[in-house]
Amino acid sequence: MQSQFLAAINELCESKNLPKDVIIETVKAALRAAYRKDYGTREQNIDVELTDSGNFATIYIIKEVVKKVEDDEIEITVKDAKAYKKDAKVGDQIRIDVTPASYGRIAAQSAKQVILQRLQEAERDMMYEAFKDRENELINALIHRVEDRNVYVDLGNITTFLPYDQQMPNERYYGGQRIKLYLDKVIKTTKGPQLLISRTHPNLVRKLMELEIPEIREGVVEVKGVSREPGIRCKVAVSSKDKKVDPIGACVGQKGVRVTAVMDELNGERIDIIEFCEEPSKFIAAALSPAKITHIKLDQNAKRASVFVAQDQRPLAIGKNGQNVRLASQLTGWEIDILDAVALSETDKAAPAPGRNGTAVESAKTPAGEPVVVGPKVLKITDLEGISPEIVEKLAAVNLIELEQIKGLSVKDFMSIEGINEEVANILVEELKKVK
Repeated sequence: MQSQFLAAINELCESKNLPKDVIIETVKAALRAAYRKDYGTREQNIDVELTDSGNFATIYIIKEVVKKVEDDEIEITVKDAKAYKKDAKVGDQIRIDVTPASYGRIAAQSAKQVILQRLQEAERDMMYEAFKDRENELINALIHRVEDRNVYVDLGNITTFLPYDQQMPNERYYGGQRIKLYLDKVIKTTKGPQLLISRTHPNLVRKLMELEIPEIREGVVEVKGVSREPGIRCKVAVSSKDKKVDPIGACVGQKGVRVTAVMDELNGERIDIIEFCEEPSKFIAAALSPAKITHIKLDQNAKRASVFVAQDQRPLAIGKNGQNVRLASQLTGWEIDILDAVALSETDKAAPAPGRNGTAVESAKTPAGEPVVVGPKVLKITDLEGISPEIVEKLAAVNLIELEQIKGLSVKDFMSIEGINEEVANILVEELKKVK
């Protein structure tokens, strides 16, 4: 009948998905270390044999047969060796049973921590080997358990940790839930290999789109950029290598079925599909959709765009808590200022307005590349009287810095900004009325 100890080893093999020979060698190494600590010395050559008998571990000291002993820890004379092996001769290896009485219980206590530590190391090595070539990939996971904000996921007999800052803020996790994760990197640390997995990384959207959209998977449609506020909204810029293929149509799918599949996997996160354009003004105008843009001025040196919109389009351009303009800025790589179209000069007003396809007009520039200054001097919000630094900070957080950006905003518009209540919104509107 199999001993309890070996039965436990077999159970470990199944639960940890580790080879039996790895666990056996780990146990032997731990028992050797325990014997040296309690009975022997470091110099001794010790071997361990595991059996199914009641005394599951047998300890042997291995000595070499020599003519003259110089180190009795590792050497033995021919005469003494014949007590263990009748035909012993010089050069033979003699195995001497030195198993202490009741060694099983003592060894188990002494070796427990060493065994657990080495099993953890073996698990980590297996995890590194399994995932080192899967960086920048989409992986399927099963949530193992949830403890407060700590989420532990099963990646196939390997359990790892999904950090709180990589969890989607509006997503609830529960045991047994199946989710898709983005594996960013596999790194080695002093505590073993670590998997950097995420539900918030922009590339998660990219990989999900590759999975759902054949044109992207085949390389006909290319994802040029992704800007994302996880769980809330995402903007994706796409382009087509085939003139016959509409990149936006391919990504959206018939009746929106393709993009909806991606949104469902992201717990309803809204995804805006935008056609990429090499011309910055057109790309910025498209990125700010659904707002209609009146005019765009670009400062190439500062990588800054002044976007002029009608008053009724300003809330759309800025978005709730500045979300729309912030995502557009991340996607295009340009710092974007939303300004009132009334600040445009007559010359700029005569320029063609953006069309349905997102076309925008870049204003004339001086030889130095600076934008032409038009209309009245733009004042800062800090020039308003009665506006505290805290309120200025709230407005700056949503990219509202200049006075022209907030002209025409209503009390309701201001209240949509995080941290601004009705009282503060009324003060802002009153102060704006005093500005000529």
